[in-house]
This record gives sequence, structure tokens and C-alpha cells, in this order.
Amino acid sequence: MKIWIPLLAALAIAAPLHAEPVAPPIARANVMTDGVVRRVDAANGKLTLRHGPIVNLDMPAMTMVFRVQPPELMKGLKVGDAVKFHAESIDDTLTVTAIRPAQ
Repeated sequence: MKIWIPLLAALAIAAPLHAEPVAPPIARANVMTDGVVRRVDAANGKLTLRHGPIVNLDMPAMTMVFRVQPPELMKGLKVGDAVKFHAESIDDTLTVTAIRPAQ
């Protein structure tokens, strides 16, 4: 019994030391993702982006179509533009809610 108590105490302390840090919810909510415009479909309010990992959605890098809200965010975008954008899942639809040229 004397051996178990220190062993359990050591395990309880050691586990949190190896845990991955988690970004605060506010930081994850405002994260911008790097992307490149592949297609602009202003008539349907859609944008195709090749993008890096989207941290707040736990999504790996890929190319995909997003809805854009408000649609005015697409004004001036053209194929090949490097951008930074924020996407959210709104009513189970992946939606770009902020976008700007990459610096």
C-alpha cells in the first residue's frame, strides 16, 4: 500500500505535463487561414479556395468550395489571389466570414 500512494501521485502529476496546449476558444475563433483563390462564383455566393489547415474547424489542408457571407466579401477577388480568411460552420455549411489579401 505504501508503494501505491506515491506511484499514483506521481502519475497524476506527470499526465498533465505531457498534454498538448490548447488554444483558448477566443483565439481559435478569430484565427485566419492562408489560402489561394481557385474560383470565384459571385452569382451563387461561392468561393473555391486551396487552403492550409483551418484550426478552428479542425480541418486539414485541401481545396474546397465555401459559401461567402456577406457576398460583398468576394468583391475584387480573382483567381490566383493569395488571401487570409476566416471560415465557420454556419447551419452545417462551411462559410467564409472574413477575407483579406495576404501580406
